Amino acid sequence: MFPELIDTRPLRRAVDDGLNWVVRNWGGELEAAAYPLLMLLGWIERLLIATPWWLFIAFFVGLAFLATRNWKLPAVVFLGLVFLGLMQLWRDAMVTTALMIAATLTAIVISIPVGVWMSRSARVRNVVTPVLDLMQTMPSFVYLIPTVMIFGPGKIPALLATIVYASPPLVRLTDLGLRNVDPAVMEASRAFGTTASQRLFGVQIPLALPTILAGINQTTMMALAMVVIASMIGAGGLGYQVLQGIGRLEVSRGLFAGLGIVVLAIVFDRITQAYGRRIQERIGVGEAR
Repeated sequence: MFPELIDTRPLRRAVDDGLNWVVRNWGGELEAAAYPLLMLLGWIERLLIATPWWLFIAFFVGLAFLATRNWKLPAVVFLGLVFLGLMQLWRDAMVTTALMIAATLTAIVISIPVGVWMSRSARVRNVVTPVLDLMQTMPSFVYLIPTVMIFGPGKIPALLATIVYASPPLVRLTDLGLRNVDPAVMEASRAFGTTASQRLFGVQIPLALPTILAGINQTTMMALAMVVIASMIGAGGLGYQVLQGIGRLEVSRGLFAGLGIVVLAIVFDRITQAYGRRIQERIGVGEAR
């Protein structure tokens, strides 16, 4: 057994007291700041639930066909979404999809600018990279403790924990994609007298778009991976069905809800990957010309 060289209790008390101080003095302000996220999540959830099931299925089957131009992926998407309906999981699937979409949209708004900033400054990259490492390696349950203390059980802490857990891949891949743009292309754009913002939006981002889309894909998958854990603090959806299956020892409930999460992961993963490949092919054709 490792000897107790220092007493860690004062440090633990200081961390707990610091968070309690934040809750007492800034809890209301933090809840007000997070309220727009709750509104976004609520709006997306109401929209998805109100959308007729056949329209939802037709929309995603159409997206899959436009991405691949063949019927293999659309058929998989159709069968997967019909499975959700047949297993009486449709409403829970819409709640889970709303949480995933809200978390992914928020992560995109935050992560892409941070990735752009990292690609332009080695100093920023050196500071942000350890933070991203911490966010990715910290057990996801740890994110729930401070968010629940500040906001209480509910959808806001579930959404915030999902955003924190899912954001790092998009930051990293945005930075990587922008830094890997061919230096010769960047030099040619400078020779034409373009400004930094014109080079960013007209050259770098279009060429890095396949990598950025891969980051969005990874963020989406990590957001879906959080749904079971987030259900423990009130997120609901398919994750709650899995949690109930564990609590009641109902194998069928947990199995079918788990398969529902797999269906959503397949639908969003395959569609975003297909669009990424199409964009990469277009860029390859453009460079060949």
